[in-house]
This record gives sequence, structure tokens and C-alpha cells, in this order.
Amino acid sequence: MKTRLSGGTALAYGSGFALLSAATFGTSGSFATSLMGAGWSSGAAVTVRITVAALVLALPGAYQLRGKWAAVWRERWSLALYGLVAVAGCQLFFFNAVNHLSVGVALLLEYSGTLLVVLWLWASQGKRPSRTTALGIAASVLGLVLVLQIWNERQLDLVGLAWGLAAAVGLAVFFVISARTDSELPPVASAWVGMSVGALALAASAAVGVLPLHASTRPVTLAGTQLSWLVSVAGLSLVAAVVAYCAGISAARRLGATVASFFGLTEVLFAVFFAWVLLSEKPSGIQAVGGLAVLVGIALIQLGERGAPTH
Repeated sequence: MKTRLSGGTALAYGSGFALLSAATFGTSGSFATSLMGAGWSSGAAVTVRITVAALVLALPGAYQLRGKWAAVWRERWSLALYGLVAVAGCQLFFFNAVNHLSVGVALLLEYSGTLLVVLWLWASQGKRPSRTTALGIAASVLGLVLVLQIWNERQLDLVGLAWGLAAAVGLAVFFVISARTDSELPPVASAWVGMSVGALALAASAAVGVLPLHASTRPVTLAGTQLSWLVSVAGLSLVAAVVAYCAGISAARRLGATVASFFGLTEVLFAVFFAWVLLSEKPSGIQAVGGLAVLVGIALIQLGERGAPTH
């Protein structure tokens, strides 16, 4: 039996889960960078991340699904879409974009998926954004541009642009499907099934040569210290996947797709912070201003969406 929370309680819990999801997702760049610096390909890092996470969630996921396996079949299409597009596809598309663009521009393109969420809800459910929401969106996007400093990009590669927009679609699918309040599956079970589908898709991509896999057992460097590669794999799988995806689904179900997706922008802020702590990449003053603009934008979006029906 599901427990219904009051609007304020749901908002508080949802905001907490959203920030936890963003913070843990934000560690993925640092952990992945340390592995790639030790000789790993991006494809290998992504595949290990999702596969290990699926294995870790197998027991709790199966426990939550006791007596509910029929629900998995009923929701098979949304789960398949989640695993193929939101989990495996989004990451593959993003890393392909990074091969052609700077990380900042690739991130900006990926997070344009938050705008796709708003447009999708408007087109499919007639949920037109209020003026306050629109103002919050503008502030958030401006802040993201300042944080990522995309003006440093000398040339925009059209192939990279296409991959970046594909990643945006993957991100939008993540938030729209995660926000479904009619799902019969608990968040952990949903995350497990989705990541299992994603892991199989990544393995199939590697088997046919679409996804190059190269790994190494050389030590990684984090916070100026050499550590076992297992540390980064554990961080990437347990923190940046298990916790991040489960918290993200929990947040979206309480906040709705629009608010949850823009809370997701704080992942970039957390990523900058963790890169500073773990990789000694100090943020600039203009990035701090951009971070403040993102936070103001999220606050405005919450105000604009408050009282609106959650989908």
C-alpha cells in the first residue's frame, strides 16, 4: 500500500532526493576521468558502471518485485525505453558528443533535455509553463552557460551537435518516465530493470564493435593520491549509478518531470565541485555566478510549478 504525502512533505522529500541524485551523478565525471587517465576507454567505464550497478541492485530489486512480476510485463515498453534510451543511449550519445565537442558544450546540449521535458508536457498534456516557470528556465539556462563557459568552443562540429541532441532526448526520457506516478514498480525495482536492459544493450554494442572497450588495472589518481582502480569503479557504479538512479526516480515521482529535470542541472555544479576536490580543477568566479543563477532559476521553477498537477 502506498503512503500519500502532503504537498509540503512530498516537496521536501523530492527536493532532498533530487539533490542527492544530482550530487551522486556529479561524481561520475571525476571517477570516469580517473579511469580514462589510467587507460580505460569511455565505453568500458560506462559499461562497467551500469553492469555492476545492475548486479548490486539485483537482490533488492528482485525482493521489491516479489508478487509484482506481472507489473514488469505490463510496463515492459516504458522499461525498455528507459533502459535503452535513458540509461544506455544517453551515456553513449554523450560520450560520442565529447569525441567531437568540448565537455562544456556537450553538457549544455545534453541538458537542453530539460527544455524538451517542458515542451513534451506542454504538447502531450497541455501543461503550459507559467511566466514564473519560464523566467526560472531562462535563469537556469543562462547559469548553465556561465558554468560551462561554452564561448571557449572554437568550432561547432555538426556530428557532435547531433550526438549531443540525442543525449538531450535520452535525458528527457529519463525524467518523463521516472516521473510516472502510475507505475506499479518501486524506484529500486524500476532502476534495476532499467539498468539491466541498459547493461545488455551496452554489452551487445561492444560485441558488434560499436562500443570499443579498453580497460586497465593501473592505479587511478584521485585528490592527488594514487589508489586502486577498484576505488573508481566502486564510486562510478555504487555512488554515480545505484544511488543516483534510485534517488532520481524517487525525486521525479514526487516533484514531477519539470521540477526534477531542472533540479538535475545542479549535477553540473556538483561536478565542478567534485572536479575541484578530486582532480584539483579550481572553478572560476564566473562559474560561481552561473551556479547562483542556476539555483535561483530552480527556485523560480518550483514557485511556478507549485500547485500545478504532477504527472
